[in-house]
Amino acid sequence: MVKIALLGFGTVGSGVAEVLLENGKLIKSKTGIDFDIKYILDLREFPDHPLGDRIVHDINVILNDPEVSIVVEMMGGVHPAYDFSIAAIKAGKNVVTSNKAVVAAHGPELLKEASERGLRYMFEASVGGGIPIIRPMTDLTAEDEITEIIGILNGTTNYILTAMKDEGTSFEEALATAQWMGYAEADPSADVDGFDSCRKICILAAVAFGNLVSYEDVETVGIRHITVEDIKKAEEKGASIKLIARAVKTDCGKVHISVKPYAVRRNNPLYAISDVFNGILVRGKISGDLMFYGKGAGKLPTAGAVVSDIIDIASRGENQPQQVIWTTDKEMLAPVLPESLVDATFADLGYPVC
Repeated sequence: MVKIALLGFGTVGSGVAEVLLENGKLIKSKTGIDFDIKYILDLREFPDHPLGDRIVHDINVILNDPEVSIVVEMMGGVHPAYDFSIAAIKAGKNVVTSNKAVVAAHGPELLKEASERGLRYMFEASVGGGIPIIRPMTDLTAEDEITEIIGILNGTTNYILTAMKDEGTSFEEALATAQWMGYAEADPSADVDGFDSCRKICILAAVAFGNLVSYEDVETVGIRHITVEDIKKAEEKGASIKLIARAVKTDCGKVHISVKPYAVRRNNPLYAISDVFNGILVRGKISGDLMFYGKGAGKLPTAGAVVSDIIDIASRGENQPQQVIWTTDKEMLAPVLPESLVDATFADLGYPVC
């Protein structure tokens, strides 16, 4: 019996509990492992939930329990999520997270701490929601050299741009609809100004190239300024405007990272990614182009990615140290996109092309 603790019982946390409760028999039939949610850390009480009796309000209850081997952090924000995560690792517990803010800010030290203690820090759900991308990319780097990652990493912005294209609505109208449908927060800045995508592409670039660049150092442009006229002009030239997160390894070994609207050609697989879906195109020297597609958010898709990490840790057993270690060399960031990837064909659109 593998005992776990959940930190946070919001959308993702309750989704993880739902997956483990409803699919417990299936998971055991496939892996031979029983999982027990021993604790749920939250400020609130959940008296009507089947696991309401597992609620605790003090992280030390979890840290001091030797039976708990996996802590699952789904709190959001950097603090206290980071503090609880590092404390859990130091207490001898593996940690799984869906929290991109923590991974983007403190990934190197959490990975290093886990490795030194023979533990694992896993974060599949931090990028792409339910899209399996971290583990495939990690495996790919063992046999191939990744040269470029191009992705639509934010479902809210993709929904807004799709509505502007298909329905001819303005940015403001499309945003209001996205908020009404629950795709965008009351304060949509993290999405529409590109910060969410920026954190995600920094994580993907770290997986691919071994160096975590601070999202604060990355060129980031959102979609507030895009008009229906811009979108129509791109359509006339056989392109579609998307918010693209891009990481490119240059010939000199540095990495260029940016988040900005691109005019995506019709022959690019990302051209067809619409609505709230995400798409990630990974280019390798040997593998060529690999496309990952799916829902980038949502309760159950994200929870499923978290559970896959939990199963991976439990299946490997003890003494399986973290294999991934990241550096934080600021000199690795290249300020300009390689000239070979700059295309002037669509220059009159005012957007770079991919």
